[in-house]
Amino acid sequence: MTASDLRQRVRDRSVFIFALVVPLALMFVFNLTIGSTNDVALKAITVSASVPAGDELAASLVTALGQVDAFAITVDQVSAEEAQARVRADKAQLAVVVPDGFGEAIRQGRPAVVDVTEGNGSGIETQIALSVLQGVLDHLSASAVVVTAGAQSGVAQGQLGALAQQATTATPAVTLTEGKASTEQLSTSGALVAGQAGLFLLFTVGFGVLGLVAEREQGTMARLRSMPMSPGLIVAAKGLVSYILGAVATSVLLTVGSLFFKVSFGSLIAVAALVLCAVAAATSLMFIIARVARTAEQANVAQSILALVLGVAGGAFFPLGVTGLAGRILDLNPIAAFSRGLGITSGGGGLGSIGVPVAIMLGFAVICFGLSRLLPDRGRDL
Repeated sequence: MTASDLRQRVRDRSVFIFALVVPLALMFVFNLTIGSTNDVALKAITVSASVPAGDELAASLVTALGQVDAFAITVDQVSAEEAQARVRADKAQLAVVVPDGFGEAIRQGRPAVVDVTEGNGSGIETQIALSVLQGVLDHLSASAVVVTAGAQSGVAQGQLGALAQQATTATPAVTLTEGKASTEQLSTSGALVAGQAGLFLLFTVGFGVLGLVAEREQGTMARLRSMPMSPGLIVAAKGLVSYILGAVATSVLLTVGSLFFKVSFGSLIAVAALVLCAVAAATSLMFIIARVARTAEQANVAQSILALVLGVAGGAFFPLGVTGLAGRILDLNPIAAFSRGLGITSGGGGLGSIGVPVAIMLGFAVICFGLSRLLPDRGRDL
């Protein structure tokens, strides 16, 4: 019975459309939009800089520009007038003029102004260069704050210079660390692939279990029940069809999606375990729909609503950063648990690290299977 149903589903074009074609098309569109923003090609720029000779703090601005690795920045040291002229003549994208006495002003806590001029048609590269300059200036301004605070606190004048130098060269006490997938956070591309696979999993598994409702309407269910077999075998066959279709489709989506977006979900064994648990959770939900829906049309509507709600809440289109009680409730969503599990495996986690997502999905499956046995079969008497 399972083999016969699988042959029928494979011949049904709608299975391929909802299970593979539509989600792959969406992934392709997302790949064009997100991929184009992630693969921005930065161009080399030229900066005309006027820096006082012998001023180490002023020279640190130029040095910082030369240490940018994302793209090439050529720094031409010229006079202040020539720096402005080169920008106006489109020979440089940025002009930086550091005033005389800049370093001494920083050490003494006096204000100093660095004049910058952007050229016509300046792009993101110029903004990055300005951000680098601003970061260095913010670090240097710390010495001015220290000198001012020291003078107001009665520190000897001879010690203020040493305090300023120490503040200028000190290592920042607070650093920024980029989050990694090992913290259960997928990249934007990875989250979209996982979310889309989870969303359309809920549509794919419906082709098996919800076939019970269609056969009930068509009158073939009575003939199946008249055969010398347990009625439970009929339900089990439909459930197995859903499980096989869901496992195959989800595996294909994750594989192709990872190639589209160039993401890795880590250990194949751990990912396979997550897929199998997610399919079990999705299939169990279809049994509830099959019990409460009177017609195939009602079943399809209920399936679509639940799929969209659970899919969107699970991050099918964009990650949700919800905290508090609402966040804990959303964590019980099997699609969200599936994505979280893929985040763990993507960061290097194995079978021993995905216990919580697996427990959520299996717990969801057990509860839904239990409810499907307790709920009255609304369409049985039709």
